[in-house]
Amino acid sequence: MDLSFLNVLMPMLLKGLKITLEISLLGILFGFLLGGFSGFVLGCRNKAAKFIINIYLWIIRGTPIIVQALYVYFVVPKIIGYDLKSNLAGIIVISLNSGAFIAEIVRGSLEGIDPGQKEAGLSLGLTPFQTLWHVIVPPAFRSMLPALFNQFIITVKDTAILSVIVVNEITKQIQNYAAVTFNTIQAYTAGAVFYLVIISVLIIIQKQVERRVKA
Repeated sequence: MDLSFLNVLMPMLLKGLKITLEISLLGILFGFLLGGFSGFVLGCRNKAAKFIINIYLWIIRGTPIIVQALYVYFVVPKIIGYDLKSNLAGIIVISLNSGAFIAEIVRGSLEGIDPGQKEAGLSLGLTPFQTLWHVIVPPAFRSMLPALFNQFIITVKDTAILSVIVVNEITKQIQNYAAVTFNTIQAYTAGAVFYLVIISVLIIIQKQVERRVKA
């Protein structure tokens, strides 16, 4: 098989990888902040706050990410009167989407901590916030770390959806190459292998993280 086409396609894939990782990292970062706050609210007693968060989770988890991408890129700018660049729209979509799923990870991890630890912290004279930050959060974060890394892997794959809003990530680069050269078999086969290698590397890293957390 003639692999000379990779001389053109590989630089495009690497360019797409850079954009994919940038959007994924920023999306998972903002998603963690949003999901962490949402997960904490779900565990509190404020009914109004819980209602708002549950509406957010219902909307995001109840609609396909491709619909969310199209809405943020095409509809939101008309509502706010300001055009969003495709990469920024992609970051917003990934942040909102990952945040909804991270919220459940955070809520489950916080609820999984032995209530006795909270009582012990309060009995030592710590304030509720100090107890949360110093006693509850550290073990909860360790328990949620594997799930967070798994969410990051899902996020990297979800960026492929952003090709519909012209984000030049990996999938869009593959489409661009195929559209110009008409070498669809080579383009999409190489793209699938490229994704497989990237995700496999991330899975190996995830396994290492899980071993360290359990150690």
